[in-house]
Amino acid sequence: RWPQGGAGSAGFALNAFAGMVLFGLFSRAANDGANLLLNHATLLKQVVFPSEVLSMASVVAALFDLTIGLALWTLFHLFGQGLPPATILALPVVLLPLLLFSLGASWLLASLGVFLRDLAQVTSLATTALYFLSPIFYPASRVPPDFAAVYAWNPFVGLITSARELMLHGAWPAWSELAVLTLVGWLFAWSSYAWFMRTRHSFADVL
Repeated sequence: RWPQGGAGSAGFALNAFAGMVLFGLFSRAANDGANLLLNHATLLKQVVFPSEVLSMASVVAALFDLTIGLALWTLFHLFGQGLPPATILALPVVLLPLLLFSLGASWLLASLGVFLRDLAQVTSLATTALYFLSPIFYPASRVPPDFAAVYAWNPFVGLITSARELMLHGAWPAWSELAVLTLVGWLFAWSSYAWFMRTRHSFADVL
């Protein structure tokens, strides 16, 4: 049960749907990434084709789904709770590290998927596990204290919680935490891109 009460409270549906929409960006980018290059093998055999843009296109497609989901969430909020708080305008600040994690996952999994053909099945299981290990259907405050320290290592805990604070409760997130998550997301995306570029010369031969 979601905690209720207070001027900024919202129903379970709005809380859960907000988490589902946000996590969906990463989930689609990761799941599509595992088979991304395999599904475009013909393009990879053309030397002039920049294969790294496939991940960018995949994330842009996932971002379009996110935009549709946020529009539906806003519509539900208007009918159920009225206008969302003005703090929702700062949502792009939270989406930036989420985009970086999604892009990094796509580059990394796309590269590994060329050499590990069963990676898609493992990725699907991993994203499903991460889905339930993230505060989507429950608030992070409900996690038992004995597991809180380990649970906090999940970057989606801070991202989804911060997004909900902006979207539902009219509260600003912890900017220092978002800055750290953005830095970690950038490092992950950069290292994944570096790995992708280092292995891309073998893609055509393996495919």
